[in-house]
Order: sequence, then C-alpha cells, then structure tokens
Amino acid sequence: MFEKIIYISETMAHVKINTSQMSTNLMNLNVIFEEEKTSILGEIVDINDSIIKVKFLGEFIGDKFIAGVIRKPTFASKIRIINNQEIDLLVGSNAVDSFYVGKSPLYGKNVNIPINSFFSNHMAIFGNSGSGKSFGFARLLQNVFENQNFKPYRANFMIFDAYGEYHSALSEISKLDSNFHFKFYTTNPMNGGYSLAIPIWLLDLDDLALLLQVTNHGQLPIIETMLKLVRIFASDQEEARRYKNYLIAKAIMNILFTNQTASSKRNDIFSILNTCSTNEFNSEAPVKGVGYVRKFRECLTIDTQGNFSESILLNEYVASFIDESLDKYEVTTNNYYTLEDLEKALNFTLISEGMLKNDKSYADAILLKVRLHSLTIGGYAKYFNYKEYVTLENYIANIVAVSGKKAQIVNFNLVDVDDWFAKAVVKIYSKMLFKFTKSLNKRASIPFHIILEEAHRYVQNDTDNFILGYNIFERIAKEGRKYGLILNLISQRPVELSETVISQCSNFLIFKTNHPRDVEYVRQMLPNISNEIVEKQKTLQPGVCIAYGSSFRIPIVIKMDLPNPAP
Repeated sequence: MFEKIIYISETMAHVKINTSQMSTNLMNLNVIFEEEKTSILGEIVDINDSIIKVKFLGEFIGDKFIAGVIRKPTFASKIRIINNQEIDLLVGSNAVDSFYVGKSPLYGKNVNIPINSFFSNHMAIFGNSGSGKSFGFARLLQNVFENQNFKPYRANFMIFDAYGEYHSALSEISKLDSNFHFKFYTTNPMNGGYSLAIPIWLLDLDDLALLLQVTNHGQLPIIETMLKLVRIFASDQEEARRYKNYLIAKAIMNILFTNQTASSKRNDIFSILNTCSTNEFNSEAPVKGVGYVRKFRECLTIDTQGNFSESILLNEYVASFIDESLDKYEVTTNNYYTLEDLEKALNFTLISEGMLKNDKSYADAILLKVRLHSLTIGGYAKYFNYKEYVTLENYIANIVAVSGKKAQIVNFNLVDVDDWFAKAVVKIYSKMLFKFTKSLNKRASIPFHIILEEAHRYVQNDTDNFILGYNIFERIAKEGRKYGLILNLISQRPVELSETVISQCSNFLIFKTNHPRDVEYVRQMLPNISNEIVEKQKTLQPGVCIAYGSSFRIPIVIKMDLPNPAP
C-alpha cells in the first residue's frame, strides 16, 4: 500500500501509495517510518489521489515514545501502519498512577494518562455551547473518583459553578466510597446546601477594592485608612482604646480650628460622635471643669456671640487625649467586625480627613461611600454575615468540612448573583487559597484545584493590573503550581480569557469550536499546536475532544463516556 517517500520537509513527508491496495480509510491514522535504530511516528493529515501527507509527531526508541522529532526519516525508510503495541504506548495503560479519560474512536482503545502529571498542571477546556464541556469535565471527575487504583482522599476540588450544573453529577460520590464527600454552597437557599458566607475581616485592601469596584488609584488610600480604623475600632485592647480616643480628639480639634461657623462645627462634631463614639467621647460624656461638670453636648452650646459657651473647657478636654506618640500604633491582631462597622470606619475616615469638603477627593470619596452603603443595606450583605471570628486557616478548614469529615469536592453555586459580584467572590476565594497555600510550612502539602465554569466571566483582561498591579488568576497561573494551587478553566469563549493565564496551561481538552475569533485565538495561543489540530476540532461530535498537552504523548481524539449521573 505504501510505495515510497517522494518528498521530506521539516515537518512532514509526502508518500506515494497504491490506491488499489487500500483496505481502510487512511485519514488521521498513525504510520511508522522504520529506521535502523528508531521508528518515527507520523499522522496522515491529507490524502490527494495517490499521495498522502504525513506529519511527524515523535520517535519510538525501544519501548518508549518521545514527542518531537530531531531526525527525519530517510527515503529508504520502511513505511507501515502503527501496530497494537505502539498504540498502547500512545494511549497509555491502566497503571496504578494513571486514570481513564475516554476512548480513542480511531483505534477503539481506552485512553489512560498519568493522574499526577495531569492534575499538577493548569488545564483548560474549550468548546461551543452544547459541545460537551460540562459533561466532559463531570465525567473526568467521576473517572477520578471511580478509579480503584488511586483513591483521592486528600483532593480539594473547588468548583465555581455559574449555573449550578455539577450538583447532580457529583453530589453522590459518597456512594463510591464512604470517605468521599461533596459539599454544596449556594447563593440561593431554595437550592439547599450551605449558604455562602465570607468573613469580611479576612478581606484586605485588594479584596475590598474589587468588591467596591474601585476605578482609580485615589480611592485606595481611603480604603487603606478605613481598614486600619475598623481594626482598631474592633479591638478591645487598652492601647486601641487610647488610639481611638486620640483619633476622635484630633478630628474634633481640626474642626474646632477651622474658620467655619460654630453651628457648622457643631454639626461636624456630632457627625463624628454618631459615626464613632467611646466612653470619653459621646454626647453624654462628663467633662469636668473647676468645681462643676458639663455633658459633652452642653459644651457645644452656642452663645449670643455665635461662639461655644464652654470653648476653653472643650478645648482643654479634647486636647488631653492627643498623644502624638500614638501615631505609630498598629493593631497586632485581626478582630471580628461587620459590614456596618466597616461603613462606620469609612464615614469616620471621610469626615476626619475632610474628604467630603475637598473638591479633589469628593468624587472618589462619595463613590466609595455610596457603594459600601449599597452593599451594607443591599441583598448581597447576607453573604458577609459570618457569625463568629475565624482565622483564614480555620475558615479554609471549615469550607472543606462537612459533618465532621472532609469534602473532596466543594461546589459553589453562583447562579443568583450579578456577574460583577460573582467575579469579585471568585477572585476573593482564589486569593484566599493562594495566600493559604503560600503560608504552608511544607510547600504544596495541601493541594487545591480551582475549577472555573464559564471562566470567561472571571479570567479576563480587566483593570486589576492597572488598579492593583496584578491579576490574581495571572499570579496563580504563574506561581500557583509550586504551592499546589492549580487552575482549571472551562470556557466557550477562549478569546475573552487572559492571555497570560492561557499561556501557563499545560493540558487542553478542545471540544468543537466554530467561532472564527476563538478558533484563531486557539491557533495562536496554544504552544506547538498544528493547523491540522485546529481544523480537526471544527468537525468533532458532541462529547468528543482533542486532548493535547504535557500529559498526552500526542494530540489525540478522545470520545468521553457520558457522565452518570449527568450534570
């Protein structure tokens, strides 16, 4: 059937065939160019009358296959179709350290890949709506937990599910093994499961900037001051109490020495006391003079001359709490506080710093004030209603705990929130996991997989790099592997994803993709992908993908089994 090589280029060979001897369809079959010491593997990518084009894929050296070709076949090479033994080397065996992915429709064999190689690298799944992405990923996880050779008891799959699809497919893994558990968080209590709840005190400057949709750098110092104050106000340490009085005293003193009318000064002082008060600074606090006592509010009585009747007593009382040495005070511990406490701290920041009276800072200040107030009184406030103080480590432990046992799969259902809020929540959780895994004494000792369904909703080329100086998904993509934090992206619009994140993915499952921009993006972004692979995926059936990357010896077409149960 194969007669001779008539042309050899850098990437392929043109081979003359005898069409009268063809007993099978040759398209996409693998062939072997036999040399004296090695066998070169190729794939038939084009058939034109009596000439076929064979793309070089790698070499068989002994019983090993090495992807990529340094030496090309000679014109004297013997050409034949790949045999069963060589196919088995390509599709993998059911070894202890491997797991089943699907079947090769070309050869009718099971495809098995090394489980550690696959799950220790970032992965992306692309495909049109209806091409089988969600079914494929659900089947992938089911295969992992059904594997009898490898029990993933220590796995931590965090699925951020845009449409609540995976609950039905994965919630019954405990039937496979009593040590397997599934946990379900939801933004809709009608769905059952656990209500989404995030401790607001675990959010730092960057998290709050995302949550409050910061648009320029001038808003970051306001949030930074707000965070410092809310932690101080929430502390019960004696030093914190002194510092709180010091801040209130400074703010009041600044107001007293402005050129406002006494009435305006009094209004501003009462605004401060309504926002933040202590035993020493509130409307009814006793202010002792020589032989008499006044309530604090009585010191602000305005006389017939338009001045405070007890201005001397008021100034001396306020000044007694000003201690400049407290400027260096920092809160040493985090404390429990609420969204309402955060709003009070912001209001105090804006009043005490005079930002609401400054034309330059007014717009930034009022925008943050409005957004935080909307969050505090709005429907999303319940997602930050955490009842008791918890550290980051304990919070992560609580997330994966269910009925006193460990959940290997945690499913976050974000179907009932707006896109901007869902993106902020996913980024906050991803940053928490990144911070947690980096803090472990033994690197990568507790691995986590972040699975982002409809990843184009979250992993975008947005303004994070401009505002914060980084994007958390890009940071995880570049640094996460060394700490055991792995990204898994599932998307129907790869063109909308961050190029930096895609460039760090090592394994790809590409289902049918037809949109011209997405096809071209896949062609440009995936390392070493050939035009043949790009064109091949356009004609795939639902549930069939091209698997490609470091865990696959060659790009291979895989038909995945239907998940049972299905998403």
